[in-house]
Amino acid sequence: MKPIIYFLKQIHNYSGKIVYINLFAMAGIGLLDGVAILLLVPLISMSGIVDMGVEGVPILSMFDFMEDIPANIGLPIILAIFVMIVIGQNIVKNKLNLKNTMIQLGFLHSMRLETYKLLLYADWQFFVRNRKSDFINILSSEIGRSSVGAYSVLQFISSLTITIIQIGLAFVISSTVTTFVLLCGLVLIFFNRKFLKRSLALGNRNFELGKEYISGITDHMNGIKDIKSNTLEKSRLDWYVWITKGIEKEQVDYTRLKLTSQLYYKVASAVLIAIFIYFAVMMFNAQAAQLMLIIVVFSRLWPRVAGLQSSMEQIATTIPSFRAVIAMQEECRNSQEFDAEANTDITPLTINQGIQCTQVYFRYNQTASYALKNINVTIPTNQMTAFVGRSGAGKSTLIDILMGLNKAEKGQVLIDGVALSSDNLVALRRSISYVPQEPFLFNTSIRDNLSIVKADATEEEMWEALDFSSAAEFVNKLTDGLDTIIGDRGIKLSGGERQRLVLARAILRKPSILVLDEATSSLDTENEAKIQQALERLKGKMTIIVIAHRLSTIRNADQVVVLEDGEIIQKGGFTQLSKEKKSVFSNLLHNQLEAIK
Repeated sequence: MKPIIYFLKQIHNYSGKIVYINLFAMAGIGLLDGVAILLLVPLISMSGIVDMGVEGVPILSMFDFMEDIPANIGLPIILAIFVMIVIGQNIVKNKLNLKNTMIQLGFLHSMRLETYKLLLYADWQFFVRNRKSDFINILSSEIGRSSVGAYSVLQFISSLTITIIQIGLAFVISSTVTTFVLLCGLVLIFFNRKFLKRSLALGNRNFELGKEYISGITDHMNGIKDIKSNTLEKSRLDWYVWITKGIEKEQVDYTRLKLTSQLYYKVASAVLIAIFIYFAVMMFNAQAAQLMLIIVVFSRLWPRVAGLQSSMEQIATTIPSFRAVIAMQEECRNSQEFDAEANTDITPLTINQGIQCTQVYFRYNQTASYALKNINVTIPTNQMTAFVGRSGAGKSTLIDILMGLNKAEKGQVLIDGVALSSDNLVALRRSISYVPQEPFLFNTSIRDNLSIVKADATEEEMWEALDFSSAAEFVNKLTDGLDTIIGDRGIKLSGGERQRLVLARAILRKPSILVLDEATSSLDTENEAKIQQALERLKGKMTIIVIAHRLSTIRNADQVVVLEDGEIIQKGGFTQLSKEKKSVFSNLLHNQLEAIK
């Protein structure tokens, strides 16, 4: 029940009193429905045309005035009142249903927005721990199911209120029949608890299958080039057939469960009313009027009792979605880097002295070995510092520490002597432009991909950035120039073109810190030389941090830092380190020169 109560509170926070007004109005409609149907038979009796034998019912005393109305006029009046009540009830009901739909869809949008916001402001370790597909599943499926489930609870409460009102009216009309109906309903609900348990189990299986489906599809689309290059289509299609068959089976099982539950209630309804009528006639000599009363009460109350059971089964299937969304939101809150609301107007950080790591240790979890150990290094401002080393040496991990993505377990990062914390993290990030090894671009135009970092950038500024990164030439050759759509992750461009475009985007931001993670790895020799010239022009204007395997890229670096097994083993200038015989750096340089030959 805790997940359901949580979402009911969320609906209250979103809609306020209006949701309760709507529920109250729906209960009022139920009251009108009960008045229209349950009182129709006794009102006809009072009209004098047909003697239904219901005199003495207290609630009917308000209609005593009808005894003075001629019978041939009374019946049309009663029927006209009945029709007007039904018409008015359905008009109001339609308006309320529309309003309820607007509340539900608005709440769904609110929940999606809240969850997405929490995701965006979670720290980097949160994304390392979880699968991307799980986020997609929560945002695309589970929040929607949770929203429907939460509103189903509200409708259940409304339906329960209506049922209680109609039970009250039914008791006034015939307490014996009503008591019998309620007892039978409670007995059936008790014995059919298994339907609720099976609904919850089906909900869990549907949730797991849905998560697996999104995960697989995401992996397939991300790796479609590998799938086609290695002729893996058949194996991936086999997986798709298996997962979709599983989803189909679960949906059929749920439909079968629902239909079986409804069948039990319908059969029970027929059997019970038959038994009751038999005993009423044979043992209590019930007359036609009383039999009709039994049928009216049964026809109104029994579907309500069955409907409550059906609603509970539907709610049970959505409980896994409730739990998943709540768990994701809570984990995001616990992993929040900083207060998003309080960091909207922070200006980029200006670094005057430099960035310093003092005795930094880091590991990805408490059971793993340290990825970084005793890191002591100073990155001077407005100079180029390069980090080199073999794969797995800890270069990218150290860069993540410097950008505040990872937090040191021991030691600290100092910005102009001030420790990096949540207080100055946003300012630091706004001063950084990051170019990753695998460039990421959005499936939109080149113009949009550039302006995402600087919304007010002029076309002239864009072309300057493109020229700076040696991308202007190929963009000029495109049919639509800056307005060219480049495809998913920039698939319509070559690897080198994507990397130069991302570098242009980084330059357009005009950062005080430029971080390049293998940013020239996909460039040919000619374009690499152009990038080197561009970086040389930037020296003295911004702090440049480079991770490089191609050591020719960092020939003009002011400082080269060599890492091995998470430790700094060498520091110095490029020329100085290259002269240190039998060192890691000289071996790396020698191997690359041999590879070129």
